[in-house]
Amino acid sequence: MKTTLEDIATRTALAAAVATSIGAQTVAITSATKLAGGAVQENWRIDATVDGGARAGTHAWVVRTDASARIALSLDRETEAKVLAAAHLAGVKVAELIATAGADSTLGKPYVVQNWIEGSAQARRIVRDPDATEHGPAIARELAAELARIHTITPPRPELAALPLPLLTPARAEVARLRAALTRAGEPRPALEYILYWLDQHAPPAHPLALVHGDFRTGNYMVRGGLLTGILDWEFAHWGDPDEDIGWLTACCWRFGNDALEAGGIAPLAVFLDAYAAASGRTVHADAVRYWQIMAAAKWATIAVLQGDRFRLGGEARLELALTGLMPAEMEHDALTDILAWGRAPKGGPKWQ
Repeated sequence: MKTTLEDIATRTALAAAVATSIGAQTVAITSATKLAGGAVQENWRIDATVDGGARAGTHAWVVRTDASARIALSLDRETEAKVLAAAHLAGVKVAELIATAGADSTLGKPYVVQNWIEGSAQARRIVRDPDATEHGPAIARELAAELARIHTITPPRPELAALPLPLLTPARAEVARLRAALTRAGEPRPALEYILYWLDQHAPPAHPLALVHGDFRTGNYMVRGGLLTGILDWEFAHWGDPDEDIGWLTACCWRFGNDALEAGGIAPLAVFLDAYAAASGRTVHADAVRYWQIMAAAKWATIAVLQGDRFRLGGEARLELALTGLMPAEMEHDALTDILAWGRAPKGGPKWQ
């Protein structure tokens, strides 16, 4: 049996499995469309008709499965499903979890089925929207409130036991994760190794641990009519410093050319930080934002190295992977430029309060 939802037999087998999961008499998948993107995960929209049970009726769902090769920093689908359930329980705008299965599923690999969220996640379209001047700050405030909700999820959480607790401070633990991932790279990256060394030497003191989304940025949230409709792509979630998510969202690489709008290319940084402080009750240190922006460049460089290796060494002939593999040098340049600028500033580097 083919393990692609383009195949009728595979769709029929998946429908039967989902019917059992949700307590329905039958589920019929009437269409399946592979969605764009998904370099780490493979995503399909399916339209389904449910007969019997609490979900009787017609539905649009998303099926998320592993891509042909996972990268070291990505969660498996079963763990991701538990993170999604915890986020939904906390009131985060995340697609409701419908069903999940492990490696022995009818698809031959783990999968997650979620509700379909209406809207667009196309980052360049969002930052170039003619109405962005009006909508951008409002979306940034909504994002801040959602991130504050995510950060209310703290250990210990028995259902999230698969997420390891860092043995070092969160920043140093993140450096260690990136270094470990780079050991799988096909060639050395001395500039990136230096950046990671600098990050390790200048790590901020530990904040109380919280759930970190790990990829909270423009391109991973849905917008419709100028309103935020959902937060996507939780495969990099982990326990860590909540400031990490803020540095990632505001890093230069995720502004998509709108560099003056530091909050994801849609709003000034102050708009986001003020809203986050109001929602979380916690003021974010300015130096922490800068530090985690450098960490973001290092993390994206590491992911890009591993994605490029999937093309160069792993035999995955996909243009997206090939182009991503060209990006590490740009990220290294961004990080080194920020480090140099920080070192020349009057303070001479991060000063933690």
